[in-house]
Amino acid sequence: MAGRKETISDEEILKIFRSSSDPVLTTSELAGETDFSLNGIRKRLYSLEERGLINKKKAGNSPVWWITDEGKKYLRE
Repeated sequence: MAGRKETISDEEILKIFRSSSDPVLTTSELAGETDFSLNGIRKRLYSLEERGLINKKKAGNSPVWWITDEGKKYLRE
């Protein structure tokens, strides 16, 4: 597969949500917690959303993201 190599697993991204004291996180906050660019983390977040592991809604001009019950279940497995 062409493109940048993944350097963080889906599980590690979900753990960022679980360990955060804030129930929602911005794309910028998540990029800061990883070594991904905004575009790179955004692609990963949309992929996790498609799988039902996280959800998002618009807050102003930017989306905020949170882990779903399905995402929490994924971490327990």
